[in-house]
Order: sequence, then C-alpha cells, then structure tokens
Amino acid sequence: MAIPAGIRAPVAGAAAVVLLSAALALYGPPLDAVLRRAFSLNKAHSIKDMENTLQLVRKIIPPLTTKKHKGQDGRIGIVGGCQDDSPDATREVEKWLPRLHALVVGPGLGRDDALLENVRGILEASKARAIPVVIDADGLWLITQQPTLIQGYQKAVLTPNHMEFSRLSEAVLSGSVDSRDRRESVLRLSQALGNVTVVQKGEQDMISDGKQVLECSHQGSNRRCGGQGDLLSGSLGALVHWALNAGPEKTNGFSPLLLAAFGACALTRQCSHQAFQKHGRSTTTTDMIAEVGPAFNRLFET
Repeated sequence: MAIPAGIRAPVAGAAAVVLLSAALALYGPPLDAVLRRAFSLNKAHSIKDMENTLQLVRKIIPPLTTKKHKGQDGRIGIVGGCQDDSPDATREVEKWLPRLHALVVGPGLGRDDALLENVRGILEASKARAIPVVIDADGLWLITQQPTLIQGYQKAVLTPNHMEFSRLSEAVLSGSVDSRDRRESVLRLSQALGNVTVVQKGEQDMISDGKQVLECSHQGSNRRCGGQGDLLSGSLGALVHWALNAGPEKTNGFSPLLLAAFGACALTRQCSHQAFQKHGRSTTTTDMIAEVGPAFNRLFET
C-alpha cells in the first residue's frame, strides 16, 4: 500500500465540496421543534422538514474567505486501492494521520487479505487519534469480518448499500433483519454497533446514530452508477469534519454526524438528478462529479 495511492488527496467529490464551501447565512427563529420532528422515528417527512434540516447543514459549512490558507477547512485522507501490500504500509500511513481531519476508507480497496490487514492497522491508529472515519465499499467487507474494529467508535460512519447492509446485519445481529421496516433495521444495527452512525443507502437513505433516525428522500434519479458511493463517501468525509468543527451552537444540539450524512446524501442525490436530466440512461459517476459545483450551490448557497 504505497502512500501516494493508499492515502491520497480527497476524491473528486470531497475535493470539490471543500473548494465549494458556502457562505454562512442568517437564520430566523430556532428550528428545534421542526427538526426534532424530522429526526424522530415518525415516517412522515415533509418537504418543509427536509428544507429545515438542510438549513442546519448550511450552518456547519465554513465560509469562503481570503483570510484562510490551504487545508485550513479540512484535510481528508483516502485509503483506497493499491498494489503495495507491504507490512510497513501501516507505519508509513500513520505518519500522515496527524495532518488529517477525517479519513475515508474503502473506495477501490479490494479484499486482499494482506491489504485488509494493513487497513485494520490504519483504523486502529485512526481511532487512537480520535480521527473521524467514513467506511464504504470493501472497507465494509472488513467491518463485516471484524465488527469489533469500530464497535462503540462514535466518530465512525458506515455507508452500506442494500447487500452490504444485509451482510453487516447478519454479522452483527446474528440473523437477518426485517427489510420491510428499514427505519427500525438501521436503528437496530447502529445500536448493536454501539451507536455508530449508519447510512443505509436506498430509494430513501436511512441514517441513524442508534438514538434517532433521519430519512433523506431528496429527489435523485432512477439511474444507479458504479462509483456513485465514492462521491457520497468523499463528500461525507468533508462534511463530517465541518460538522464536528462547527460545535453544538450551530447544530442546535443535534448529532453532527447525522447532519453531515444528511448533507452528503442530499448532495449525491442532487448530483444524480442533474446529471440524469442531461444524460439519461448513459449517466456515469463522471457526469455526476461535473454537477458537484452546481448541486452544492443549489442546495447550500441559495
């Protein structure tokens, strides 16, 4: 796992989000009543609730200013695919960890045993430094095999799709879950993992920290592209850092990781929607990445 490939600059989604951080807006009366309803276990989520949740996400986004230097609003590391499975890779990556504000683990990773052993060491080192981690793709395969790696680590966010969620549930809950009640399923899995935040991707994205469930049903498209999850995990890495850095006065006391996950889900869906309008069935994740700037502006800067 060579350093340039094993831990590198943010994927396009994260990089674009960092560069396109929004100016903070002025808000009216506290949103507590509406937001507590949006974060409840009730199934009804109105457009107004969605918009008010997005207002909280806007509050965590740092303003653009000429007074800041490069990297001041976040340095996001990516642990992804690489041909180097040297046993020294973990120690080499650890040298970079003090410079990082969040880590994304999994895009393009693969399931080679030696490589996954290196990733296990990187996750342990990241936890020791209290670095937030977003785990997707084959990073989730590792967690399925070794759930104790993130058990109780409440700065972790898992982003499973349908199949990954099923495997995780079977491994952690020792049996299948009722797929008809996705809200209850994601809540139970999060609780079983020690209140680790879980984003169950699907027709609606279900997000839980084991205490609350938030549903993102922002309009997307009918097209599912390979690599779309990388855009979600990359942008989530940036938003997790922003949310944790913003402080409770800007999150109204709600879970910063839930807000970050909602923002990343909404952004990915908006990118998908805009790309699909232009490319239809031929839409690829590259087309979605081209929409990150306009989508970010539409959701968070207007």
